[in-house]
Amino acid sequence: MDFLRPENWEDALAVMADRPDAVPIQGGTVVMVGLNFDLDRPAALLDLNPVTELSRWEQLGDGTLRVGAGVPYVRLISELGDRLPALAQAARTIGSRQIRNRGTVGGSLGATDHSGDAHAPLLATGAVIEVESSARGVRMIPATEFYPSAERSALAPDELIRAFHVAPASGPQYFSKVGIRNAMVAATCSFSIALYPQERRVGTGLGSAAPNPCRALAAEEFLAAELDWDGAPDEAVTRRFGDLVKEAANPIDDFRGTAGYRKNALAVIARRTLTWAWQDHSTRRKAA
Repeated sequence: MDFLRPENWEDALAVMADRPDAVPIQGGTVVMVGLNFDLDRPAALLDLNPVTELSRWEQLGDGTLRVGAGVPYVRLISELGDRLPALAQAARTIGSRQIRNRGTVGGSLGATDHSGDAHAPLLATGAVIEVESSARGVRMIPATEFYPSAERSALAPDELIRAFHVAPASGPQYFSKVGIRNAMVAATCSFSIALYPQERRVGTGLGSAAPNPCRALAAEEFLAAELDWDGAPDEAVTRRFGDLVKEAANPIDDFRGTAGYRKNALAVIARRTLTWAWQDHSTRRKAA
C-alpha cells in the first residue's frame, strides 16, 4: 500500500488524477476501521491532513456558510452550533469525544456508509457539496443528488470533497436518532427537520431508512401547507406528518432492527422533532 501525502490542495488533485485508486484519509474514523479489520485494503492512501484549508470555515458574501471538508465534528459543535443546530445535534451523537475530535462531515460524505448521522441534517437544511478534480474543475452537488444509490456517492473517481455550503438556520432545526444503545452507536434510523417560518417551508432528512439518505417530500409539502404558522400546533397534523415520514422510508431488516421497527421509530422521532421545533418557533414568535 502506498502512502501519499500532498502538501496543498492543488497537489492533492494532481495525485488523484494520477491515482484515482487512492483512498482519501483525514480523520481516519471510517477508513481505519476497514484497515484494522482487514475489510478493505486500498492500493494507496491519500493523507489530506497537510491541506490546512480543509480545516477552515467562512461566511460568504451572501451569508452562506462554506465549511471545509476537514472541519472536525467537535468544532462544528463549538463554533457553528448556533448557526447549524441540527448538524451540531447530530455531531454530538457521533462516537466518543475522541472520534468527534477527528471525524469530519467530509469523511462521512466520502464514505459509502449511508447510516452516517450527518446525512439527515445536510438534506433537511439544503446543503450543497463542493467537489473538485483537476480535469473537470469544481462541481456543486446538492445533498439531494449526492447519494444516487446504495453504497454509492456522486463523486467521480478522481474527485475530492473540498467543502459543503449551507445557509445558517433561519428557524428551528432538530435531529434525533434511534440506536441499539444510547451512545457510541450507528443509527438504526435518524431524522432531521428544519422549519423556515418566513418562507412557510419545511425541510426533512432521513438516515438509515432507505438504500440511500433521502427526504420525505410528501411530508414536507403537507406540513408546509397545513401548519398554522401563526397559531398553535394541531395534533392531527403532527400525527399525519409522522405517518408521511414513515411512508417515505424504505428500510431493510438487519442486526440493528427490522424494517417495520425502523418505520415506526421514524414516525415517532418525526413527531418528536416537529414538537421540539414548533415549541422553539412559538417561543421566538412570542418574543418577537
